[in-house]
Amino acid sequence: MAKFKAFLQRKNIVFSARRYGIDALGAMAQGLFASLLIGTILNTLGTQLHIGFLTQALVTIGSGEKEVSYTMGGLASAMVGPAMAVAIGYALQAPPLVLFTLVPVGFATNALGGAGGPLAVLVVAIIAAEVGKAVSKETKVDILVTPIVTLLVGVGIACLIARPIGTAASWFGSLIRLATELHPFTMGIVVSVLVGVALTLPISSAAICQALTLTGLAGGAAVAGCCAQMVGFAFMSFKENRWGGLVSQGLGTSMLQMGNIVKNPKVWIPPTLCSAITGPIATCIFRMQMNGAAVNSGMGTCGLCGPIGVWTGWASDVASGAKAAITAMDWIGLALVAVVIPAILTPLLAWPLRKWGWIKDGDLKLD
Repeated sequence: MAKFKAFLQRKNIVFSARRYGIDALGAMAQGLFASLLIGTILNTLGTQLHIGFLTQALVTIGSGEKEVSYTMGGLASAMVGPAMAVAIGYALQAPPLVLFTLVPVGFATNALGGAGGPLAVLVVAIIAAEVGKAVSKETKVDILVTPIVTLLVGVGIACLIARPIGTAASWFGSLIRLATELHPFTMGIVVSVLVGVALTLPISSAAICQALTLTGLAGGAAVAGCCAQMVGFAFMSFKENRWGGLVSQGLGTSMLQMGNIVKNPKVWIPPTLCSAITGPIATCIFRMQMNGAAVNSGMGTCGLCGPIGVWTGWASDVASGAKAAITAMDWIGLALVAVVIPAILTPLLAWPLRKWGWIKDGDLKLD
């Protein structure tokens, strides 16, 4: 056992919830952002603004009925599997040969996993990366052994478990979406609060939303919850952090407050209560749907990705005929849910807590 532990330490293989549930999951979200999300944004911009080089087909694969053409954004979105796998390998500090071999592993796993592919990629890429790290530089023909073992293990496991994992994730996501349609008030609160809390915790709400394909009305509730946390913390802590804190939290991440939350959990009450209010406002009053890339549902106002996702969904729905047009009420609802209500309501909810001494001056100060 001691020799095995020494081997794992030498290979930098650490079996821990933090490495797999925080580091790998967070990196996966970055891979999603750099491929699927960016591709979706470019396609929408090209279509809406009539930008030729963004709408023209750059690559055509196949022929006849099986011919598929890809725009610049389409190519980026098509590479989501490899991007996620490589990002996960990077987070696990995989050596170069392992990292590069994760490209075909990610592509195969995402394709086999279907709608729930991202969750399958997370599981398979972690296993393939750790096995690849274990055999790396253990032989004199490392340039052959490491990529072959990583590829065989990764694609082999993907063939066994990618479809079941993808199906399970897709089914669970469909259940959440259906429940939100049937019970928009209750599920609006549940989804908004849970995804918003996940955004502030050191895990990736974006990756979770993508893995569960959290779109539609449930996606709108998720956007509301994430925005409530980010915008809420930004404005609630303005006295302590001024404009720098407003930008870093409002357009960056509310995760910056995690240290303060650990010291005084009560500071988390106002933005979480706000998310419980904006969630059903989004689902019941404005019927706000997020039909862009599911990763947007868990991004909040980080780079304005949440609102951009709602807009790309509108544009896609209009193009497909599912939506007649983008109305003024759509924009008003998005502005209120994503920015205005959290900016006003969260400080108001924090006021009695400050009066009672639950939140003291300096409790929200960022280092």
